Amino acid sequence: MPIIHISSLSQPGLEHYTLLTETQLRNRLDPDNGIFIAESPKVIKVAIEAGYTPLSMLCEERHIGGDAAFVIERFPDIPVYTGDREMLASLTGYTLTRGVLCAMRRRRLPSVEELCEGARRVAVIDGVVDTTNIGAIFRSAAAIGIEAILLTPTSCDPLNRRAVRVSMGTIFQVPWTWLDREVCELSRLGLKTVAMALSDNSVSIDDENLCAEPRLAIVLGTEGDGLADNVIAGCDYVARIPMAHGVDSLNVAAASAVAFWQLRAR
Repeated sequence: MPIIHISSLSQPGLEHYTLLTETQLRNRLDPDNGIFIAESPKVIKVAIEAGYTPLSMLCEERHIGGDAAFVIERFPDIPVYTGDREMLASLTGYTLTRGVLCAMRRRRLPSVEELCEGARRVAVIDGVVDTTNIGAIFRSAAAIGIEAILLTPTSCDPLNRRAVRVSMGTIFQVPWTWLDREVCELSRLGLKTVAMALSDNSVSIDDENLCAEPRLAIVLGTEGDGLADNVIAGCDYVARIPMAHGVDSLNVAAASAVAFWQLRAR
């Protein structure tokens, strides 16, 4: 196994961890050559089990025979860059979670049609940009049984390093793709749509007809403004979570967990 001890922050091979932004790693112009960074041994293991291929690893020396050993044993040909905690923190700009980072190759994303075929419950994330919220939404979706997630192009990339870490690797377990059409067009795929929004025509989230829908796409909006009026108008239902003590709304990640549970497939 090629263990490479880091002696300089500009050492060749470290570009994925130091020089490239999240947008550059994603490589919109050539998605098949896109890369993402997985952080922590547990998250890396989930990604590998889901079929993602590691390209290189960056870890503290003490983890070579510990938390990073399973990757090194399974992929003996990838370069492993190593150094002490202080060196790696100065290189990446942050202290590594459990001392391990792994650069991995992105995979081809499925089409919206492929993803939604036969799915009973789909989540649509519209314009959510906070990485913590994205990771938390994926974690709730995985736990409660959402079968697919669609994201509008204005949403945060799910393979952002922090989003992946917050999700505890569930981003690799729930199929997802970018939504290349208007939300209302999901009806052509046999899905009813419900906008999670506060409006005069909204029904309670435990509405009998809503909960009984055989196939449903749950649409969640941005952290600040929520869903746009035209998105709400194009949905089959508008639903609200009943509130107490004068609270008008929940954080989108918290709201997603409530909505996923109440509207889960029965």
